Amino acid sequence: MISRYSHGEELTLYIGTGGKKAEGIYRTSFNEQTGRFSDVSLAAKINAPGFLTAHPSLNCLYAVARWKNQAGVVGYKIGKDQKLEEFTRKVCPDGMGCHLAVHPSGKFLLTTQYGGGSVGFFPLNEKGELNKPTIFEHSGGSKVFGTRQDSPHPHWCGYSPCGKFALIPDLGLDQIVLYRIDLEEIKMSPHRIARSRTGGGPRHMRFSTNEKWIYLLNELSLSVEVFSWDSKLGEAKCISESPTLTEPEKIGESFNSAAEILAHPSGKWIYSSNRGHDSVTVFSTNPDGSLKVLQKQPIRGAFPRNINLTPSGNWLLAAGQDSNTITAHRVDPVSGKLTYQRGSIINVPQPICLFFLKK
Repeated sequence: MISRYSHGEELTLYIGTGGKKAEGIYRTSFNEQTGRFSDVSLAAKINAPGFLTAHPSLNCLYAVARWKNQAGVVGYKIGKDQKLEEFTRKVCPDGMGCHLAVHPSGKFLLTTQYGGGSVGFFPLNEKGELNKPTIFEHSGGSKVFGTRQDSPHPHWCGYSPCGKFALIPDLGLDQIVLYRIDLEEIKMSPHRIARSRTGGGPRHMRFSTNEKWIYLLNELSLSVEVFSWDSKLGEAKCISESPTLTEPEKIGESFNSAAEILAHPSGKWIYSSNRGHDSVTVFSTNPDGSLKVLQKQPIRGAFPRNINLTPSGNWLLAAGQDSNTITAHRVDPVSGKLTYQRGSIINVPQPICLFFLKK
């Protein structure tokens, strides 16, 4: 895969935050040649912008957020200096979202409400402005892992490579809930489910670069399940599972849980973050989709709720939510293993989402 980014280019990084110490969305730049960050600045003042995404064709950024006694989605125009100017805002009637994603068509975005147990479908007009959402309620609960699974908890939203299906990992149900998308009428409808490990607590997922596999990260069992993907039927079936940590490592001195999963642009490696253990597990991918653990890299911070790769795949950045840090780790182009770049660290209050601005 050829990147459009040169090795010495300054990449704009927006940082979503959560907690009383943070003021909103922050901004910095990252140099791929030196591995250094620029000074951090506040790009937009807003409460709890926990996750960020961008429109595929318009120059705007969206965030789930809170304001006054309400919660929903806020949209920002991106200025020439990368500052953010709000241009649209819409309340979600089912409360605060934990994730959002714009469809590749740019015609709508989805949010997942962990506490509300629902998915929000927000139509977008040609300017990217938000319209009133439709709420899709999940029901049930696998009731395996204490109170975490007594009710539905959708945790991530995204789309199949063909764009015909939306996929929602639900931590409370131990399922990936699938919806069929109708772009002519701009709507979606329930399609089917894919069952995951009992008590695993599915959190985030990624498609493989060859579009054959889904890599599903289980928060509670700290494992990655591999699903085969049938794009014609919109069907996913589990074929293997790999732990991110050994059983002794899972216990540790504090409660450990898996948080984020990434697929390298080359398709050769998968990365997942481990909170509590404060590390990133590096996997190699096999032709049959299965995974093999290569490395467990300390992030040099605490509680990595989010990690992200630079668009070139040359660096992995890890956000330490509890240490208020972001650290940079170089990706070896041959092995995929990580090496911490000494001194490549910045302080940001409670970072929980790292988002690179595409060019």
